[in-house]
Amino acid sequence: MDSTRALPGSTRALATEAVHAGRDDLARQGLHAAPIDLSTTYPSYDSRGEAARIDAFATTGAEPEGPPVYGRLGNPTVARFETALARLEGTESAVAFASGMAALTAVLLVRASAGLRHVVAVRPLYGCSDHLLTAGLLGSEVTWTDPAGITDALRPDTGLVMVESPANPTLAELDLRAVAHACGSVPLLADNTFATPVLQRPAEQGARLVLHSATKYLGGHGDVMAGVVACDEELAGQLRQVRFATGGVLHPLAGYLLLRGLATLSVRVRAASANAAELAARLAADPRVTRVHYPRIGGAMIAFEVAGDPHEVIAGVRLVTPAVSLGSVDTLIQHPASISHRIVDADDRRTAGVNDHLLRLSVGLEDVEDLWTDLDTALGRTCAPQGARGSGRVSADPGARGTARQATANR
Repeated sequence: MDSTRALPGSTRALATEAVHAGRDDLARQGLHAAPIDLSTTYPSYDSRGEAARIDAFATTGAEPEGPPVYGRLGNPTVARFETALARLEGTESAVAFASGMAALTAVLLVRASAGLRHVVAVRPLYGCSDHLLTAGLLGSEVTWTDPAGITDALRPDTGLVMVESPANPTLAELDLRAVAHACGSVPLLADNTFATPVLQRPAEQGARLVLHSATKYLGGHGDVMAGVVACDEELAGQLRQVRFATGGVLHPLAGYLLLRGLATLSVRVRAASANAAELAARLAADPRVTRVHYPRIGGAMIAFEVAGDPHEVIAGVRLVTPAVSLGSVDTLIQHPASISHRIVDADDRRTAGVNDHLLRLSVGLEDVEDLWTDLDTALGRTCAPQGARGSGRVSADPGARGTARQATANR
């Protein structure tokens, strides 16, 4: 996506909206930075009016007009982030939660409350999303299928189709427009955590709900945990009602950090993506690496399979941080089969392409040469195949980079 192109319904480009959305009223108030409202409750001498606003919320889930009532009902700082994210994703509304899993849970509860407990899903998904659907912890039932089988998998009680593109951790990509068409009238939920609205906007391609683990790129600094769903106002009202009833609210400080994170989202994603494209090309040319996954859409995530022991690579990094999560300004590496997708059945993992040699790299903003030096050293701990090492390892030319960007590179 071109961050210089004006967003639908706006005269401003995405990069500009990322800086200003949710903050449009600040200058008129004599403020530059968004305030943090930490109140849990709010005084009111008009109890009749307060009762009417609570009744209205109970009916539709619409945000109450007038002063706030209670922190579980809504918070002004969090609302600024929600406004900004909805603007970036091109939806009417957005509803923030304490984590990405709390956000997904709320979506499933909303659909189940309408008697629509069946979910059609495409693997791979984030491991805990997979587990939540498979385990039926919320009374849901899931049918796993490939994109071509979505229409045939739909039932009268299907309340949701869920996909993730690019997917965690294999970076597999789907044609979201085609998937949305296959869903018919059933809402499509697209997890857009890896791409962010900088690279794609699923709502423009037919998704009714767009899910983010805001802990990742939206926050961007590894210091906030949150989730958010961008959607139409009808669904947003239902999600707010679930959030109020279950208490999965986002803390105001987290809302402030997320709003601040959005201001640099476009710059961070593009800079990290440039690093990732270069590293993907070098990994694809390295004989110690058997396969590299890098999405056509670009982005800052790489998955690669090593010829030797992946645990030795994890143990060998020094600049790169071996840790779960992703989307931070620093580079993180992890072994999905041991951590993020450990909770998924081993056979299901392998069927989805999450094999034991796969490593997931979340590329940050460090100098790309420093990152490569660290990865090169760590890869040296594995059993390298016989033959010349390093042929094509450094590939700064556009052709080599394009090979890694456009397709899964196989050796």
